[in-house]
Amino acid sequence: MRVDYSPDSLPAGAFYRLLTAVVVPRPIAWVSTLAPDGGPANLAPHSFFTVACTDPPIVQFTSVGRKDSLRNAEATGEFVVNFAPEPLFAQVNATATDFPRDRGEFDAVGIEREPSLRVRPPRVAASPVALECTLHSTLRLGDSTVVFGRVVHAVVSEDVLVDGRPDIGRLRPLSRLGGNEWGTVGDVHELARVPYRDRGHD
Repeated sequence: MRVDYSPDSLPAGAFYRLLTAVVVPRPIAWVSTLAPDGGPANLAPHSFFTVACTDPPIVQFTSVGRKDSLRNAEATGEFVVNFAPEPLFAQVNATATDFPRDRGEFDAVGIEREPSLRVRPPRVAASPVALECTLHSTLRLGDSTVVFGRVVHAVVSEDVLVDGRPDIGRLRPLSRLGGNEWGTVGDVHELARVPYRDRGHD
């Protein structure tokens, strides 16, 4: 037996909860931005996040509604995607609070910042990876906006590198699941792709 769900017959919020419960796990873009009027730096997690293009390197996150991250990125043309690791779980969750625009999350939550190299928004000092981005474009879809950022600089902590490559066991990424659930890395399986020429004859 299966249960059928139609987005046309359900409230938008109910179908949203269904989508976020089945599109899992979702990596988190911990986005830092600056307001164009010189206000405090904004920092917010967005769990609709992925790579959009490899050449040039472009990442994307989605703002559901017009949140400060979106408004600031549009106004200044810059943002930073900070990696959200398990040791910063409480701080990542705390920055999801809807603070007023004149109260920055860095100061409100007590998160140390560091200057970026190529863009103006600061980086999270304790985050093991940061992707400094300039705004490539945005795409409005219903109640949401997809934000595309060209990565102009990346910084990775030496502590998470193994043989020059970020190691999943040291990165310890957080992910979002359904409802108020969060995920951490469990078992990691390694399996190489098999080229068609090596598959033999079917």
